[in-house]
Amino acid sequence: MRILLTGSSGWLGRFLAPRLREEGHDLVGLDVAPGLDTHILGSVADRPLIDRIFAERGIDAVIHAGALHKPDIARYPARAFVDVNVTGTLNLLEAAAAAGNDRFVFTSTTSLMVSRAVRDGKGGGARRAAWMDENFGPLEPRNIYGITKLAAEHLCRLAHRQDGLAVVVLRTARFFPEEDDTHRHLDGSNIKANEFLNRRLTVEDAAEAHLAALAGAPRIGFGTFVVSAPTPFSPDEVEALIEDAPAVIARHFPQAAELYARAGWSLPAHIDRVYDPARAERELGFRCRTDFAAVLEALDGGRDLPFVHDPGYVSPKERVLACEDAQRA
Repeated sequence: MRILLTGSSGWLGRFLAPRLREEGHDLVGLDVAPGLDTHILGSVADRPLIDRIFAERGIDAVIHAGALHKPDIARYPARAFVDVNVTGTLNLLEAAAAAGNDRFVFTSTTSLMVSRAVRDGKGGGARRAAWMDENFGPLEPRNIYGITKLAAEHLCRLAHRQDGLAVVVLRTARFFPEEDDTHRHLDGSNIKANEFLNRRLTVEDAAEAHLAALAGAPRIGFGTFVVSAPTPFSPDEVEALIEDAPAVIARHFPQAAELYARAGWSLPAHIDRVYDPARAERELGFRCRTDFAAVLEALDGGRDLPFVHDPGYVSPKERVLACEDAQRA
């Protein structure tokens, strides 16, 4: 298939594009920043450009991974999020439906499931961790990023109902390489390692999830899936996770405390949310390869950690903007 991949220069795109080629697909990469697999520079918000791509490139399917993300809130106005995340998604859905495409994969985010109450967790008075699967709700996104991604999900559902376009929505957990822009209480690698218990996956697994969604979309019709590393926890542990997470972790991983102490790390004192990716495994046949056990195995064996932590990472689009600002100065 000839696939239009948006966000082809981004963190996910640099891993997903090679995998698509390995699977035999012909790739057309679209991004606002140049990259190895970006063939067209431009924005999904540019409807004439999108129409021209479909008319000239013979697109068979779309993987829409391009977006403004949560860290961009500090750099862009709300209208830019609406233009890119909402209008851009609508442009692609309408073009794909008009072209007779039979599959569309949309990269969404678990962030839209995190209300202020969920984010505050124990500090906000929660007595149990939130168990977050596809039925979790009500959905009350706490910022413009989550609001626009939820609006885009609704557009995906509408495209399926009105136009018959098969769409798979992937609510991906965290897989960014840079430092968390809000939590700095622990070393960045320590934070990421902890998150494999309940809210993270590797970028490699994120790419594989998109391949599974691309293959399964025509069979599924429309589906929304939480994508995260498999959690060791169960719903009957949500109260204990808030009160004493290390004790719960010890039941599943008796060696964790010792390995963490050896690394100079800390286990989370409490866990306020758990993403449940079981539906993706049941219906898409997809399960992340890297989990918390893999992190412990790496620590135990003195090997490299099975995820990327890069405090100096800057997204390609921000590098481009920085260059433009420097040139103007």
